[in-house]
Amino acid sequence: MGDTSSSSKNLIEKLYDWLVAGLDRTVYMGVRYTFPKRFVSPLGYLGVLTGITFLVLGITGGILMIYYQPTLAGCGNTTCAFQSVERINNTVPFGWLLRNIHYTASNAMVLLAVLHLYYQYFSGRFKIKNEVLWVTGVIFGLITGIEAYTGYDLIFNQRAGLAIEIGASLANASPVIGAPLRLATFGAGFADFILRLYSAHVFILPMVMLILVFIHFPRYLVFDIPIVSVVVGGLFMIAGVFPAELGLQYNPGSGQLTIPEWYLTALYALLRTEYDKFVMGGLMPALLVLMAIVVPFVDTSKKLSWKDRPFFTALGLTSISQLATLARLFVPPAEYFSSMIAITGISFVITYAYLRYLKAKERVRRAVAPLKPLLDRRWLLIIFFLLLGSQIALNGMAVMAVQAGLNGLALFQVGSVLVAFGVIFHLYRYSHSLPF
Repeated sequence: MGDTSSSSKNLIEKLYDWLVAGLDRTVYMGVRYTFPKRFVSPLGYLGVLTGITFLVLGITGGILMIYYQPTLAGCGNTTCAFQSVERINNTVPFGWLLRNIHYTASNAMVLLAVLHLYYQYFSGRFKIKNEVLWVTGVIFGLITGIEAYTGYDLIFNQRAGLAIEIGASLANASPVIGAPLRLATFGAGFADFILRLYSAHVFILPMVMLILVFIHFPRYLVFDIPIVSVVVGGLFMIAGVFPAELGLQYNPGSGQLTIPEWYLTALYALLRTEYDKFVMGGLMPALLVLMAIVVPFVDTSKKLSWKDRPFFTALGLTSISQLATLARLFVPPAEYFSSMIAITGISFVITYAYLRYLKAKERVRRAVAPLKPLLDRRWLLIIFFLLLGSQIALNGMAVMAVQAGLNGLALFQVGSVLVAFGVIFHLYRYSHSLPF
């Protein structure tokens, strides 16, 4: 008799089995991948989603390297760096697509890294023999921010100029290491600076991040295809609705006014205060990073839930509130410390009061009836074909949008196709878990 289990498999399943068997002796099979058979909250694998955006950045950035010119002089009244980005945006075939996705993915990676760190913090997962993963994760998040910083500096527009000035002011204000750091970064001037910035962005920092990936990623990874498809599709949709602005070329002596990227506004707010720039822009962020690193060695209780760790929950909420306030530039520079003290007190009071309320509520909690399936197979089939039809229509509309020069609309529609695919995949998975 033949192997009935093997003969009943479809072509995709057979291809998957062949691929797994071929990779059995490679390092990739040392990692155990889990493909959920039902919906699983993406909060538990935000690290994987961060890695997916890193992959998107690597692909789009590698292609953008072909057209980017990391020089300043020799292009008339504009810098060659700015002119090459302008050419990518307006002339290179599908250059607008690559640049918009790359820019959106860089912002998404910073955001996902921050969300991943705070989820691990509040859920207490760093306590499950994950101290090394936590420390490398904090370092990885820091380097992610630096990588994003070096990336948009390469454009040499107004916003990049402000970021460069922030970095230069920090280097100038730093004792002992300030002069060597400034020399290593700027060299003999902007011509050296842009080459060093470019090498750091495309080679040095990515290599460090890849090394950290091998140390940081656990052996067991959750890879949920619908969620990954929705996240990548969401990147495309956001890139279509909010395209990356080129802005005006940076001119050091023009006094141009702008604000930095959202993940640098907190640092910018610290530098706006009346206090020493090295203390506010160097030591304060370093202290925050150090506090994050030592968390697993200070919070040593066996309790994991944020509800059972009121002090550390309040501390985490305080950091979020302070960073959000600084990032929105709400605090006048002269009132920085008084505002931060007030936010700390309010955060602790709210946390302890809310946790006490939750404990009182849990005492009177009633049993909840199990949820019934929301959709039967007939409705699932109808929704499935509607989504499939919308995918086909959106693909055609995206092609027509590109031909008509509506690039943002085309990018949004391609993202919608990926989101629809994720929903279709989930509905297929959901239908197989129904008891009828």
